Amino acid sequence: MWDFFIEGIGLALRLDTFAMMSIGLLLGMFVGALPGFTTVMAMAILLPLSFFVEPLIGIPFLLGVYKGGIYGGSIPAILVSMPGTGAAVATTFDGPALTKKGHGRKALEIALFASVSGDLTSDIFTIIFIGPIAIIALMMGPPELAAILLLSLIIISATSSGVFVKGLLMLAVGLLFSLVGQDPIGALSRFTFDIFQIRAGIPLLPMLIGVFALPEIFIGIEKKASGLINKDALNVRGERLTFAEFKNSFRTIVRSTMIGTSIGMIPGVGQVVAAFMGYAAAKNASSHPETFGKGELEGVAAAEAANNAVNGPTLVPLLTLGIPGDNLTVILVGAFIAQGLRPGPQLMEEQGALVFAILVAMVCANILFLFIGYFCIPVFAKVVTIRKSILLPLTLVFAFAGSWVFRSDPFDLAVLVFFGAFGYLAKKLHFDVTPMVMGFILGPIMEYSFGQTVTLAQGDMLGYMFIERPVTAGIFALTPFITYFMWRRSKRMRKQYGVEE
Repeated sequence: MWDFFIEGIGLALRLDTFAMMSIGLLLGMFVGALPGFTTVMAMAILLPLSFFVEPLIGIPFLLGVYKGGIYGGSIPAILVSMPGTGAAVATTFDGPALTKKGHGRKALEIALFASVSGDLTSDIFTIIFIGPIAIIALMMGPPELAAILLLSLIIISATSSGVFVKGLLMLAVGLLFSLVGQDPIGALSRFTFDIFQIRAGIPLLPMLIGVFALPEIFIGIEKKASGLINKDALNVRGERLTFAEFKNSFRTIVRSTMIGTSIGMIPGVGQVVAAFMGYAAAKNASSHPETFGKGELEGVAAAEAANNAVNGPTLVPLLTLGIPGDNLTVILVGAFIAQGLRPGPQLMEEQGALVFAILVAMVCANILFLFIGYFCIPVFAKVVTIRKSILLPLTLVFAFAGSWVFRSDPFDLAVLVFFGAFGYLAKKLHFDVTPMVMGFILGPIMEYSFGQTVTLAQGDMLGYMFIERPVTAGIFALTPFITYFMWRRSKRMRKQYGVEE
């Protein structure tokens, strides 16, 4: 792993990689600063752009969109109390109050510094821990991998927004969709209904754009303008953040970084819960908790450090086990697969240098993030006022164009429309589509691992799984307890801050 890391540093330090990451950061901040436009939608729309360049340029580009979008959501949250992303909801507790006091610039700067600090630290932790975890993953056999995938899928369903049963139902739908095409063991065709285009399975790219981007566009078209924006709030020429103020928030940033890093390694939890937990921890540890919610810089720092610290660690389960950590890393799975790279233990073994190059580039992106964010704060503050009526039709065009350019197959557009309608109905009925997509992506891997396990067991599944494979037995035994704990914790945090549905 050390040799891969050294080689990866050399691969990552390229001008074209830095240039594409900078463009990704700018686009991510732009979309994040638009109320109602999510980072997931931005990554889904921009995903096809990563296919036309090599992996070391395309994937860092999407990582730039990822990082920029999470921070960009804090801009409208602070200025006009309209979070650009779900991860920025906790930032609205103190950000708008600071703006009303004339400290909007300070709030935006502490959000930026906390975001970069949390993101950079968690990325370094990711590089340190990904090697040992990958070695452990390579030592696992099919039974252990199948058990871990099952546990991950159940946790993702349990921690998704909404009712647990709805999450399980969407997971089942995703697993059903994953069965369409060829059997991964016998290569037999199934559930294709004699449709030639899906004999190799449902295409992933139009599905991702359909379920993540189109529903947001349709709902954006549905909604009318929700009130007028106070243009005076967008003036960020006030006092700048002082070093003493940053120093006072340093312990809070460190605490939230640890919280976000820990949560990032757990599949399915994500930035929203991390931000709330970081904010709650900062308030509980403060000597003046009564000031939180009334314009406290530490409140903004706590939420932003925690939600950005999730970014790096979500790649640990993705790159070592092939398990996406959240709906944003699901998009990254599409980028890897389109480049001919299947995330998982074999990827680390066969393309270790490339993986570490991407991780090193991700660390370098934080330096670019700091400078671009700092000098562009006034510009992105004006982005809040751009009318949706201009952007939504363009976004819709990009969605269809992105689905077309990958294979130039009209059937992909039909898949896009189908899953767009599916995602729209799911959103209207308060079903989270993330478990469905996770089930679709991980279903074939779990089925293949389970099939290998059946072959190895030679007719004695119980004895093989629970006697010869004690690690597998332990994972199965802990699954209900871990699931219940994660469900209760996620539900309590969402309910406490009013984002359960």
